[in-house]
Amino acid sequence: MSLRQIKPRKLTAREIRELLPKIPFNALLGVKLSRVHRDGITIECIIRRELTNRAGVAHGGVTAAMADIAVGMAINRHFGGKRKITTIEMKINYFRPVSEGRIFARSHLLRLGSTLGVGSVDLTDTKRNLVGTAIVTYMLLDGRGTTVPA
Repeated sequence: MSLRQIKPRKLTAREIRELLPKIPFNALLGVKLSRVHRDGITIECIIRRELTNRAGVAHGGVTAAMADIAVGMAINRHFGGKRKITTIEMKINYFRPVSEGRIFARSHLLRLGSTLGVGSVDLTDTKRNLVGTAIVTYMLLDGRGTTVPA
C-alpha cells in the first residue's frame, strides 16, 4: 500500500475544540465548535458590541471570517491537522443583518484535490434564519510541488 492510499486520521471534535482558540484571531472572535458533520463542521460566535459596526449589527468581516474558519477547520479535520493550508479565494453573499445572539457557520466540503480544497458555508442566526452564504477555496501548501504564494 502506498502512502497516497493511506487515509489520514480525522481530527476529533475534542481536538478541534482545543485547536480553535490556539489561533489568536479565532480567540479574538470567540469562535467555538458547535458540531462535527461527515462533510464539514459548524462553528458559532456570540455577537458582542466589539464585533458590531456603526449600525449596531455584526460587522461583515465577522461572518466572512467565520466562513473562512469553518472551511479551513473542516479541511484541517479531514487531513488530521497535518496539511498546511491558506485561503486563496472567497465569495460571500449577505442576506440579512444580525444584531444579537449568535452567528453559526456550517461548512460543507465540496472538493478536496491534491492542491486545492473548496467548501461552501451556510451562515445562520440564532433563529436559524439564513443570513448569508459563502464559497471558500483553500490551497494545500505542502501538496505536489505547491509553494507559498508570493
